[in-house]
Amino acid sequence: MPNIGALLKQEIARLSRREIRAEVQATKKASAQYRRHIAALRRQVATLERQMGLLQRRRLDGSSTATAAQSSEQKVRFVAKGLKSQRARLGLSAADYARLVGVSAQSIYNWEQGHANPRQEQLAIIAKLRGIGKREARQYLDQLGEKRTRAKPSRK
Repeated sequence: MPNIGALLKQEIARLSRREIRAEVQATKKASAQYRRHIAALRRQVATLERQMGLLQRRRLDGSSTATAAQSSEQKVRFVAKGLKSQRARLGLSAADYARLVGVSAQSIYNWEQGHANPRQEQLAIIAKLRGIGKREARQYLDQLGEKRTRAKPSRK
């Protein structure tokens, strides 16, 4: 015959586990609701921040010519990975892209690897090249090639 003390102890443990499970279940449910609510609030904040940024840019674009002059003098951000993807998008070799910018192919390689950064004048040229396509890039290269052949006299 089992010990009454041991049976009582087992029953008390079983009941206390059941009670704790009920309490913990309610806490887990509330915690999950809070996490969902926090995630929704974060999404809402991100959306509002994006909208605010767009409105600020629109406001700056529509403002006076003084601010337009300031925006043209804004510092152009340089990212090595962006330069590499831009060159790939245009389908140009490092040498061809270097001819467009007016530097050596080694400079383009160093910029893409992050070993060096372009100067302000070169950054301005790179920023202008962002808006062109493959055909325009080829046309510019052809024009540069014609100028080079005209400028060099033939040696005989």
